[in-house]
Amino acid sequence: MSQADIETLRAGYEAVSRGDWDAALRGLHPDLEWKPAERHPLAGTYRGRQQFERFFREQWEPFEEVRVEPEEFFQRGDRIVVFLRIRSRPKGSSATVEIRIGHLWTMRDGKAARCEVFAVRQEALETLGLSEQDAHADS
Repeated sequence: MSQADIETLRAGYEAVSRGDWDAALRGLHPDLEWKPAERHPLAGTYRGRQQFERFFREQWEPFEEVRVEPEEFFQRGDRIVVFLRIRSRPKGSSATVEIRIGHLWTMRDGKAARCEVFAVRQEALETLGLSEQDAHADS
């Protein structure tokens, strides 16, 4: 695994959780392409750092707190699958919402250039050409 690429992604997730958009955007390629899961209410293709930031600010506006926690990384060449847990708390509530998803990143020039989001983690691995068993055997 390219530890530098994984650390770039990890730093980005940490920055997003802190609400530090300047730091989060640093690890993104200027030509970033962001593709939420097809069943997401804001599905579509978002291009560039500005659209990426706007997507998340709009999506997370109703929440008091959002924590993005990468759990596992699987790399094949310039592509990295990240299994994530996202915990959020709506404004004015003590309830916590938790989802687990997969991101499939393509890295270019040390930056995150493309991300496809999968509601089902296994689908992210399959798109990378790995089964979960293969992925864990490699790590």
